[in-house]
Amino acid sequence: AFREQLSEKLRRGELPRGVRYHVCADPPGPRIGNGGSTLHVLRYLEDLYGDQWASFTVLLIHSGGYSQRLPSASALGKIFTALPFGDPVYQMLELKLAMYIDFPRHMKPGILVTCSDDIELYSTEVTETIALDKPGFTALAHPSDLAVGTTHGVFVLDPSSFSREGGLEYASCHRFLHKPDMEMMRQSGAVCVRGHCSSGNHGDSGMASECVYTDSIFYMDHLTAKQLLMFYKQMGTLCYEIDAYGDFLQALGPGATPDYTKNMNNVTKEDLGLVEVRQQLYSLLRGTALNVIVLNNSQFYHIGTTQEYLFHFTAESKLRFELDLLPVAFSIFPDTAETSDQSSVIQSILEPRCVIGPGSVIEYSRIGPEVSVGRSSIVSGSSINFSVDIPSHCFLSSVTVKINDQVEYVTMVFGVGDDLKKTVKLLSDIRSLQFFGASLAECLDLWSVEVSDQLFSSGNTHLGLWTAKIFPVCSTLSESVRMSLKMLNSVQHMSPFKLSGFRLLSVEEMLAYKDVEDMLKFRKQIYDEVCLQRQKEKSDC
Repeated sequence: AFREQLSEKLRRGELPRGVRYHVCADPPGPRIGNGGSTLHVLRYLEDLYGDQWASFTVLLIHSGGYSQRLPSASALGKIFTALPFGDPVYQMLELKLAMYIDFPRHMKPGILVTCSDDIELYSTEVTETIALDKPGFTALAHPSDLAVGTTHGVFVLDPSSFSREGGLEYASCHRFLHKPDMEMMRQSGAVCVRGHCSSGNHGDSGMASECVYTDSIFYMDHLTAKQLLMFYKQMGTLCYEIDAYGDFLQALGPGATPDYTKNMNNVTKEDLGLVEVRQQLYSLLRGTALNVIVLNNSQFYHIGTTQEYLFHFTAESKLRFELDLLPVAFSIFPDTAETSDQSSVIQSILEPRCVIGPGSVIEYSRIGPEVSVGRSSIVSGSSINFSVDIPSHCFLSSVTVKINDQVEYVTMVFGVGDDLKKTVKLLSDIRSLQFFGASLAECLDLWSVEVSDQLFSSGNTHLGLWTAKIFPVCSTLSESVRMSLKMLNSVQHMSPFKLSGFRLLSVEEMLAYKDVEDMLKFRKQIYDEVCLQRQKEKSDC
């Protein structure tokens, strides 16, 4: 899916052509975390280029994960999330390259590590430069509220090494804390008084008087990367989840201690072997420099969840203002279609008389004339050619699947606040799973779906909305949307709607059976129609 999208972007001239693009999947087997993936990529580069990679400046974007908190990005990748600006629309990949465009000329050979669902915006003086040219690690730091610090990495900076004035400063870091609690931040000296640090923060409330400096992207020079690669080779097969932030950066700085190696708070599978690997990494990296570039006038945004996505794209958010995000981007949008300034329509075709409620996002979709979308909903990759009212706070995303060489369609539907990550261990506990405000057990009853071990695609180990086989497979895209909305309607009105007779898939299965080619073809058809409309408008002028 990634390679296909990259080659299409290059063909259209939407990406810089002087760059080598590689897509590198994790090795098969147990999950290895983004730290393990980083090590695997280093090996991939060496296998591909030999010693030549010693001279490369590399941007490494972690783009995996199931995207369970924003499932519209699950099938084709978070890094290809469309943004409501640009003509044709920008996706996260182009935005990343645009944000980091000045880095390579001030960067020595090495690796710059970033994620696919965050945005870093900053302002510096004309004479100030972000230089990634020091040995060891160099990380960017942003002033943030303390609450934000509890879910990010936090730098304990040497107060005498920077003045907290100007747009950019180089500071020395005493130690790095990974997702610390409030007490830990205070005890370790990470908290600054707001008057002494800028008003930029991850949140939008500039009221707090205290702040901490939190992480985003980091760089490691080639020598450090080489050390890590040697470690990876000696290890043989990696069987544990390593965190590129928690397990690399916590070993750095003169104040680092090995205590974190035994902390299992953010790990999906506890194991003594993981503690051992962390201790080996600690020994390897101990004493390596952690340079911090403090961006006093900066903002870090995360758009990895449905709530964040809706807020940043439709509300009066700082991000919307700073990036000049549009209510309608690269779409066919007749005068008689109703939308609000607080909705977002991205690469879609809207028919006359359809209505899009405030706070909703429509992407890569065709919306017919008798369609009304409520408030704060997400519609992705769908075609709706029948009369329907889509309720507020609804998440609707369609996936093409190929089963036994047959192309078919499935549409997942949830409440935007539903927790797709939550699982229970026993069938008797599925009543605690919430689907659009109702208990999943009640919903299954309304749909005449039997509760059994066969109901969940992961066997009976992870029982949750992600693995529940509840979505009907249909022969057309529009029909799959219609059936899923009937399911939702039955839950809203507590009226029966029988799903018997349909083959039912879970979201997990949809992704296993997805037909990338057909999904991209649907997007391309919309792209071509918008281009054709643009040409027609130009010739009319």
